[in-house]
Amino acid sequence: MGLRAAPAALAALAVAGCGVGAGAEREGGGATIRVTRDFGAQVLSSDRVEKVREDQTVMRLLRSKNDVKTRYGGAFVQSIDGLSGRGGSGFADWFFFVNGIEAGKGAAEYELNPGDVVQWDYRNWRAAMDVRATVGAFPEPFLHGSEGRRFPTRVECEDASSRACEQVKDTLDQAGVPATGASLGAAGNQQVARVVVATWARARQLPTARALEDDPGKSGVFARFRAGGRKVELLDERGEVAATGGPDTGIVAARRPSDTEILWLITGGDERGLDAAVKAFDAATLRDAFAVAATPDGPQHLPLKDGP
Repeated sequence: MGLRAAPAALAALAVAGCGVGAGAEREGGGATIRVTRDFGAQVLSSDRVEKVREDQTVMRLLRSKNDVKTRYGGAFVQSIDGLSGRGGSGFADWFFFVNGIEAGKGAAEYELNPGDVVQWDYRNWRAAMDVRATVGAFPEPFLHGSEGRRFPTRVECEDASSRACEQVKDTLDQAGVPATGASLGAAGNQQVARVVVATWARARQLPTARALEDDPGKSGVFARFRAGGRKVELLDERGEVAATGGPDTGIVAARRPSDTEILWLITGGDERGLDAAVKAFDAATLRDAFAVAATPDGPQHLPLKDGP
């Protein structure tokens, strides 16, 4: 929705600047806009502008590519291309993310930067009003950061010499993301994009990671580790268990514990699960996803579509 504590449809404050901007072109490339539904499960449209203009906003970009209707005197996005939010007891509305980070301001106030990837997603918010970060824009936010400010990327591994750790670093390097290495749980978590690569028994020692043992309303991730990682519950959009995996199931998820922290978790119940998660850590697998479960049957976007 863009304003985290707001009621339904606060994704797109649009009082100012709703037209297509005519400012000067900025150096550094264009921007991408994707419109999806159901936590990125279905792509409704995908477009790109080759240049970002000065003062161009997320709302202007959306209006330039899609049919948008607003409510409350133009304050909030009600529908995109005919798909309308239901708000209130309907529990379904439009939310937007820039570089995989839930916006903390309205779409008309959010100025685009070159390289930005914008995702508007129409989803049910009954189980989780706030999903502050997603994996679906990878290699963002590591490449261009948030609101034009790039966070240094730090890879924290259970075993710095392991194949899993090296593969994650290689994937980042191939995406053009420089990353430093550090021990698991190293100090200095503010203003850093952390990528934790570890089995769950070790990853859960980090307080910000341990949220993945809780409900999605608190973690923002539709999966839960149980029994120290020996069981992984994969949830549907209602937050109910749709499937259960063993320790060979991995998870790739993003969290934003605070406004100055970005945390990605590449983890699994055991080494097999961790290896599966590492294999899922690529742009094609993660595209548009909120989070990904790496199961023995292959990667699956979370939440799962159907209940048990």
